[in-house]
Amino acid sequence: MTVLERPDKTIVDRRKSGPNQDLRRTLRKTRDKLAQMGRPDREFDLELLALHANALISSIAAVPLLIILTAFAGFSAGFDTNIVIWAVIANLLYVGMGYLSKRFLGQKEEADPRRWRMIFLVAHGVAGFSWTYFAISSCTACGPDTALFFKASVLLIAIAATATICYAIRFSILAAFTLPVAVFAIVNFDTTPNTLLAIAMVVCALLFFSFVAERLQKSSIASIAYRAENIALIAELEMAKSISDEARRRAEDANLAKSRFLASMSHELRTPLNAILGFSEAITSEMLGPIGNESYRSYVGDIHASGKHLLNLINEILDLSRIEAGKYELREEALRLTHVAEDCMALVRMRAAQKQITVKPVFQDGLPRLLADEKAVRQIILNMLSNAIKFTPNGGQVELKVGWTASGGQYVTVKDNGPGIPEDEIPVVLAAFGQGSIAIKSAEQGTGLGLPIVQALLAMHGGAFTLKSKLREGTEAIAMFPAARVMQPLPAEPVDTRGARPPRRMVA
Repeated sequence: MTVLERPDKTIVDRRKSGPNQDLRRTLRKTRDKLAQMGRPDREFDLELLALHANALISSIAAVPLLIILTAFAGFSAGFDTNIVIWAVIANLLYVGMGYLSKRFLGQKEEADPRRWRMIFLVAHGVAGFSWTYFAISSCTACGPDTALFFKASVLLIAIAATATICYAIRFSILAAFTLPVAVFAIVNFDTTPNTLLAIAMVVCALLFFSFVAERLQKSSIASIAYRAENIALIAELEMAKSISDEARRRAEDANLAKSRFLASMSHELRTPLNAILGFSEAITSEMLGPIGNESYRSYVGDIHASGKHLLNLINEILDLSRIEAGKYELREEALRLTHVAEDCMALVRMRAAQKQITVKPVFQDGLPRLLADEKAVRQIILNMLSNAIKFTPNGGQVELKVGWTASGGQYVTVKDNGPGIPEDEIPVVLAAFGQGSIAIKSAEQGTGLGLPIVQALLAMHGGAFTLKSKLREGTEAIAMFPAARVMQPLPAEPVDTRGARPPRRMVA
């Protein structure tokens, strides 16, 4: 943002309270509703089904391996060959569910979530028949307690694995294991403690892992809602950023065109004003004869003063416009900051004397030369001194300091004991055409371009400007030049004992 631009507060507030807040409120409400009720819409349904399908595909190697190990352990423990048949059928069923998952992922965008949820539930129910077959399988070579706890342990592991894999679809674990657990309980029901313990263990595992799967599904819905909210907010931020970049580019182009126009109007504006000033001054001095009416003399004086004020205003506007348009070229030369400060003090001494203001110089000795534009440095110091004298009351004091900065550069500070500036008004004072409440109430109002010109000229020199002020304590303006612009004195060449410099050697 350039110096002449200031954002409209109403526009900023409208942006803050506009569609961004409504979108965040709607997404938050939707997310909370989904997390609490567990009833997602189509998009969330598809995301959950995709999560379920991906989990089945990733477990397509683990579950068959578990079934094969179970069949090998059961066959080793004494189960008959039916357990091998069960392993083959169960593996085929789980491979089929993997095929269904890949098919769903291939047509996810056009898929009907209700239809595919029903397909997956039916597939889990069909897979549950294989576990039912396992629950009624018999072991001829092992004892009844061994077969009972073996089948109970395998069912418990299968229920836990299904709960951790298929939690994205509600009731999938019940569709897969309600019938096997019921058949297991009916077939093996007995009043012996071991049988009751095994049946209770399997039934409680089914209920517990169903609850775990339900909680995992709600967490998944909340996670998907958060992700959707983040995606929507990122998209909105990207759109807002592109709109902001385009608006900033247009504003910068418009401001640059304005600055170029004003910079090119320098001759057209100054020529008629110089004529007004020249002719009014000739009439005031009565170069071509006396003025017969004293009122005309007063009018001519007012014309001259008004033209001079208007010329100063135009000069400041054009200076700032040339700087912003990049047409202000620095003519750098070696100068001493203290000498320029003394010349500026001499220029404002008469104005300070009219208000009985004391300008006190405090200069450090031995400051080396500075590589800078003398006209720009002179304008910087004059603007700072003029502001201080303008707002310092009669009989006050202005202190002008020149010295070293902590980083090895040089600084110029102007400090007064005037009314000061409220801290919240300092950014306004530093903006173009900005004036504080003290300036508005004062009889000596300016254009509000002095300090922005100081900032711009210092920025061209690589320096910085700081304004410090407190109410009823005065104001301090600090202009700092970087250490890179300080010219260090060159060491003197050695002189021989006869008073002549040794001849220089030519270096190839």
